[in-house]
Amino acid sequence: MIVLVANLGSTSFKYKLFDMAAGEKVLAEGTADRIGQACGVWTCSPAGREKMTGTVHLADHAAAIELHLHKLLATGAIRSIHDVQAVGFKAVHGGSLDVARVDEKVLTVMQQFADVAPAHNPPYIAAMRALAARLPEVPQVAAFETAFHRTIPPVRQMYAIPYEWTEKFGIRRYGFHGASHRFIAMRMKQIAPAARKIISCHLGGSSSVCAIRDSQSVANSFGMTAQSGLPQASRVGDFDAFALLKLLQNGLSLETIWKKLGKEGGLLGISGVSSDSREVEKAAHAGHARARLALDVFIESTRQYIGAYLAVLNGADAIVFTGGVGQNAAAIRRGILSDLDYAGITLDVSKNAAAAGEARIDSPPGCVQVWVLPTNEELIVARQTVQALAGRA
Repeated sequence: MIVLVANLGSTSFKYKLFDMAAGEKVLAEGTADRIGQACGVWTCSPAGREKMTGTVHLADHAAAIELHLHKLLATGAIRSIHDVQAVGFKAVHGGSLDVARVDEKVLTVMQQFADVAPAHNPPYIAAMRALAARLPEVPQVAAFETAFHRTIPPVRQMYAIPYEWTEKFGIRRYGFHGASHRFIAMRMKQIAPAARKIISCHLGGSSSVCAIRDSQSVANSFGMTAQSGLPQASRVGDFDAFALLKLLQNGLSLETIWKKLGKEGGLLGISGVSSDSREVEKAAHAGHARARLALDVFIESTRQYIGAYLAVLNGADAIVFTGGVGQNAAAIRRGILSDLDYAGITLDVSKNAAAAGEARIDSPPGCVQVWVLPTNEELIVARQTVQALAGRA
C-alpha cells in the first residue's frame, strides 16, 4: 500500500510518501511553507534524486497538496494520482478519538475541538475536505496526537475543576506529540530493551516531555491544549488562568490576550528576538539579556518536568532528546541535565557536543542512559493508517 502522510501547521505542509509493501520505503518527501502568504516556498525530494525547491503563491493547504501531487507525478515518484492508496494525517485534537477513518462524524468532532486547537484543526479539516473532493476514492485516516496518551492514569488526566466540566465538556489533560513519543518508545525498545522507564523530551518549535513506562505513556507535559506545558516557540506554555482577569481589568480584550498568548508568547514573548531558538541562542551568546532569560526559562521548565517524572516513574532508566532543538542544541541539553547527578544522570560533555543522528551521550558514574534520537512521526502515522484500514487500529 502506498500511503501519503500529511503533517499540517497553520501556514505549513509537510509530507512523506511511503510504499508500505516495500519495507516501508520512503518514495518521496516534501514541504510547503508560508501558505496563504504572497510567496510560498516548496521543496520536493524524490528518493534517490536531488531535492527540488521553488516559490509559488499557495492560497491554502488544498493548493499545497495539489501542487505536491503534481510534483510527485512529474518526478515519477508515482505514475498516477491513483497510485496513492491512502492518506494518513498526523492530526492534533479529536477529543476521545484515537485513530479513525475520516468521515463526517470525525470532522464534526474535530470542529468541536477547533476552539482549543485553532492553529491545527481548521487547516486539517479544510485539507481533508479538499482532498476528499479531489480524490474521493482514496481513504483518509486521522491519527490523533492524543492517542498515545490514553494510557495516562486518570489521576494525571484530571484538573481540579467541578467534575461535571470534565464529564460534560471533556476538559482534562490530553497530551500531544503522541506519534513522536510513541516512536521513541518503540526505538528505545529496540536499542535499549532493558530501559523500561524513559523520559522522552521532544523539544522544538513545539515542545513536550513524556514519562514512558513499558512503552506506554503515563504522563505528558501538555494539558487540554497545545498551549500548555513547556514554553513553546511563540505559545505561552503553562499559565495561571486567573492572570487573565488581571489582563482584562487592565483593558486588554480577550481576543488580544488569546493572540498574544498564542502567537507572541513563549521564546518570542520573553526574548523579543525571535520564535526560532537558534536565533535566540545566537542573541544570548552576544549578550542579549532577555534572550538569555528566555532560554533559561525554557531550560528550567524542562528540568521541572523531568524532576516531576522522575517522581512519577520512581527514577528513570533513560532520558531521550528528540525534535529540532532536542537533537541539535547541545548547550540546551547541557543546561537541562546539569546538577542531576543525585538522580544518576551525568552527561559526557564531549559526546554531547559531537552528537549527530542517534547517539548515547551519558558518562560514568551515572546509571541513567541519555540518548539523542531523531524521531519519525510520519512512519508511525503510516503504520497506524494501514492498521486502521485493516481494522486493527
